[in-house]
Amino acid sequence: MSAPNYDAELNEFGYTNKLKRSLGGFHTFAAGISYISVLTGTFQLSYFGLSFGGPAYWWSWPIVFLGQLLVALSFAELASRYPIAGSVYNWAKKLGGQHVGWLAGWMMLLASIVSISATALAYQNTLPQIWSGFQVIGDGSSSTDAAVNGILLALVLILFTTLVNAFGVKLMARINSGGVFIELVAAVLLIVALALVAVNPPTVVFDTNGTESAFGGSYLSAFLIAGIASSYVMYGFDTAASLGEESINPHRNAPKAILRALIASFILGGLILLFGMMATRDFSAPELASSGLQFVLNDALGPFVGRLFLLAIFVAITVCVLAVHTAAIRIAFAMARDNALPAGKLLARVSPRFQTPVIPAVVIGVLAVALLVVNIGQPQIFTAITSLAIILIYISYLLVTVPMLIARLRGKWKPVKEEGRFSLGKLGLPVNVLAVLWGLGMTINLAWPRREVYNAEPPYHWYLQYSSMLFVGVAAVGGFAYYWFVQRHKVGVLAEHASTSDNETSPVA
Repeated sequence: MSAPNYDAELNEFGYTNKLKRSLGGFHTFAAGISYISVLTGTFQLSYFGLSFGGPAYWWSWPIVFLGQLLVALSFAELASRYPIAGSVYNWAKKLGGQHVGWLAGWMMLLASIVSISATALAYQNTLPQIWSGFQVIGDGSSSTDAAVNGILLALVLILFTTLVNAFGVKLMARINSGGVFIELVAAVLLIVALALVAVNPPTVVFDTNGTESAFGGSYLSAFLIAGIASSYVMYGFDTAASLGEESINPHRNAPKAILRALIASFILGGLILLFGMMATRDFSAPELASSGLQFVLNDALGPFVGRLFLLAIFVAITVCVLAVHTAAIRIAFAMARDNALPAGKLLARVSPRFQTPVIPAVVIGVLAVALLVVNIGQPQIFTAITSLAIILIYISYLLVTVPMLIARLRGKWKPVKEEGRFSLGKLGLPVNVLAVLWGLGMTINLAWPRREVYNAEPPYHWYLQYSSMLFVGVAAVGGFAYYWFVQRHKVGVLAEHASTSDNETSPVA
């Protein structure tokens, strides 16, 4: 397949490719799996899942996987046809029109920035366990000390990912691929190590540890909260498609990367959680409620072996934030070249030296840091910011799956029928329907104003408890109002990014 053919569908959007194609199949797979990052996600919020659901919260893992698989299958079909930078933004624009596309891109951009901040905070649950010297602020005994120290460590990580992304996609891909290789090897070794020191039978995942007592005897209420820990991990698989303009043979590689990243993460993460619970000596240990599986590693495997695996988790967190930052840059770049963001010309400028959008890398890094700094006095920063990130992601995904479903029902969605391209065929409609229902259900569950999630510790304020609705409402309504009254009049492909081809087709033809 000749290189110009890679850009055939890109011309449908009115673009010419300004980015360099240098990423192979493993690079795109690595981008997707590092964004999901099982070692980061399973460890960062394991304390939350165990606190509210006990070992039985494990069942949220396969449930979330099946729901996200429905979304991933729909995205794989889109990626096979449109492997394009800012995937969610451009897919929503093709399927639902410019206004829907802008809102999807805006929500995804915000979600990505919030995700950078939320994921970078995972350093706090890992680095001080490796060496006490990483607890720079206080001794870590109070939740406030932990929150402030977590922000400090996160700032260092975000500075690193900003510099790497500014220096070009090849450097990012090399670091990311190396980190993913380490993460995958460590995940397999960790599963074996935990299995060897298991003290509980597999049936431990049926034990609620009495967590339902805090909810009037309703384990469902406890489980819906605990399940947030699993829903936090399995998203971001669309990153493989968002690097489509920088990938070789993206029409075939992107769909495979999306599905492989999600499935591999499910298998590895599920086994880590299972054997981690089987290796837990005491489910009533206070350290389990604050550190989760990090405590289990040191307790079950011993401090030396435990620290070795924690080093691998440190690598996983680093490349995860790097991948999230990369995805955020592609969303900003994709919107900017449509002049759909303020200072579009600056944000869409590709550095001739580094062949990457440098200004978005810096701006996004600064915004992620600012989000952490304004929350510096909040002990509940970990779960609150994490939950906000997931809600925004689920909403932006819905802004793709809902227009896609409407297009299917109207008979306007016609995937490319070409050998090697991914297609759901007759399964497309039921999969799409279930993906939409799943997304709606999870968005409601995540946004529900629970004190346990959004205002878990004093001081208690109504605006903290309802912060998810307030934040999402302000982000959606405020952002769209700005777009409608100011930016939409300026939207149009910038001249330097415009395709010279007249071969433009209807959005879903």
